Amino acid sequence: MKIAFVGKGGSGKTTLSSLFIRHLVAAGRPVVAVDADINQHLGAALGLDEQAAAAMPAMGARLPTIKDWLRGDNPRIGSTEQMVKTTPPGRGSRLIRLTEDNPIHAACAREVPGLPGLRLMATGPFAESDLGVACYHSKVGAVELYLNHLVDGAGEYLVVDMTAGSDSFASGLFTRFDLTFLVAEPTRKGVGVYRQYRDYARDWGVSLAVVGNKVQGPDDVEFLREHVGDDLLTWTVQSDYVRALEKGHSPDFDSLEPVNRAALDELVDAADAGFERRDWGRYTAQMVEFHLRNARGWANAKTGVDLAEQVDSTFVLGPQAISTPV
Repeated sequence: MKIAFVGKGGSGKTTLSSLFIRHLVAAGRPVVAVDADINQHLGAALGLDEQAAAAMPAMGARLPTIKDWLRGDNPRIGSTEQMVKTTPPGRGSRLIRLTEDNPIHAACAREVPGLPGLRLMATGPFAESDLGVACYHSKVGAVELYLNHLVDGAGEYLVVDMTAGSDSFASGLFTRFDLTFLVAEPTRKGVGVYRQYRDYARDWGVSLAVVGNKVQGPDDVEFLREHVGDDLLTWTVQSDYVRALEKGHSPDFDSLEPVNRAALDELVDAADAGFERRDWGRYTAQMVEFHLRNARGWANAKTGVDLAEQVDSTFVLGPQAISTPV
């Protein structure tokens, strides 16, 4: 299942997504985690030291490898150069399984010591050559391609730490998830980001659940309930475990406070329910819609071809699309 964490900068979404990932790994569930934030902190939150985190390969810098492998022998895609971030899969495309070994995982994913079963990937930070000329969302396009070709199953988790605030809406990536957890502090700014995200996502059927963070007492919970209503799923409280992590210590995950562990259990249950509701046909149709929008808006002019021709109208992403092992 595909899970996103979003929220205001400083809300604790990276910390909470790392706790969610640790919780899944502790339960023996396979996880691919993606740091898609312009501020790349997920690796450090998962325990990588500064050198290891800086050495993470950037997905954005490996777009040619990603595109070349995903293209396969799809006859509708004339060349790798004609493949853009929204190019949908069709017959002949290679599809991704979360737990498999493939050239994309080999090039981009790394294991994290102490977290068996986890693969970590990162879009990568701005390079010096990007400054003043490149948009960060061009790097996030690698994640969009990955999700558009991913056939995941029950009990498998793709967890993406997204860009802060409403920046997630700069591409169709926000529609690619079974459930989006919006991390909100009990403040006016925190719930303001929630309202903005809710309003943008409303017409796209995005499943949104609010997770209160840094909650200090009943007044904070009541504030969130007042402003968020039924979208409030659960909340976490101030954590000595998290404070120890942020100081560079490595406490045993079992020492996480029971109230926070219970909140993580609620997140897992909600994620599993979101996967059960997935409609592969609708998921594919949204993918195609954003591709056609991008084709008309900029991609046809950039590639010099009509990218609407890349759409295989008979293709629906899903388990049935995998006839033989990749």
